[in-house]
Amino acid sequence: MKSVLVLEPYYGGSHKHFLDGLQEKIPAKYTLFTLPARKWKMRMQLSAPWFASKIEELPLFRRKFDTVLCSTFVDVGMLRALLIRIEGWNSNTRFLTYFHENQFGYPRQPGDKFFFQFTAINFNSALASDRIAFNSHYNRESFLSHCKKYVKSAADMELSWTLDSLKRKSEVLYPGIDFSAIDNSGKKVDNRVPVIVWNHRWEHDKNPDEFFDGLAELEENKVEFKLILLGQSFLTWPKCFDKARIRFKKNIVHSGFAESYFKYVSLLQQGDIVVSTSLHEFYGIAIIEALRAGCVPVLPARLSYPELFEKNFLYNEGEFVKCLRHALLSRDRLDTLEVKRLTDKFSWDTLSGRYEKWLFDKE
Repeated sequence: MKSVLVLEPYYGGSHKHFLDGLQEKIPAKYTLFTLPARKWKMRMQLSAPWFASKIEELPLFRRKFDTVLCSTFVDVGMLRALLIRIEGWNSNTRFLTYFHENQFGYPRQPGDKFFFQFTAINFNSALASDRIAFNSHYNRESFLSHCKKYVKSAADMELSWTLDSLKRKSEVLYPGIDFSAIDNSGKKVDNRVPVIVWNHRWEHDKNPDEFFDGLAELEENKVEFKLILLGQSFLTWPKCFDKARIRFKKNIVHSGFAESYFKYVSLLQQGDIVVSTSLHEFYGIAIIEALRAGCVPVLPARLSYPELFEKNFLYNEGEFVKCLRHALLSRDRLDTLEVKRLTDKFSWDTLSGRYEKWLFDKE
């Protein structure tokens, strides 16, 4: 059986779900070294030497792997340089990097002097990897287009060959999703008043201000709705959430992070419509999960959404309130066969063969 060393310095959220599914669906002998999902900047800078030290602690006979799988929070170039010095390390090991995100694609904070440090680590890791995969075409094209600008900035060094190398070794692999918990969660709730689901991180890049402003406009126009607020929050979050909990107190069915996946799924089953107003999204697992639970998506026609979802679920700039109002008043719903048609392509059962080939085929 093939052996895989998984190195994940940010083992939480979508990264954890992805690796849990991979181990369950792709037969291999896995060894995992992980760190909790926090302090991502320090992870990118220092996880490589930490992982190298952990590998060196392994017994000599356990230091041989067919594949090393990293996320983009690992500096793969540094890691390879450190591992080659370790006794018993297999120099033929293939290094793969999976891009859940790329640092070029994140909105840059004004005055962030360290922005290029992290984009450079992503660029160098991609070059140092034998193969790379992205969770969407949007993510891949974002990365490659920014890399083109990046190497052009080196006016007196010819580096266009790096772009050809990155294109050849890269592909798009949607992260597999295990739908069994959703499929086995029971009958969809039939609500008298339609329930809107928000299931994104409570951060500014998810654009919650536009969402809550839209809800306020609908409320003022006597459009009825209930509200489920899900998603991870951190030590600080946008103030609009606190205001919304007061403003929409009578509308809220649930507010806050679900304490278990079972609870999360049960709340999705209570929803009728799932909404995004995101300014930043490389994929969209939360929307796909809600769609599988029978929620009708109302999504902006930007980022990764046009790639993943049909046009009738997308709204153009400035049309969010209009489209959400239509979804609320029309009461259009999706039947089970339609939901499966729209989501089966994202399941592990559909994608596992492609992942097995990516992990182990040398071509």
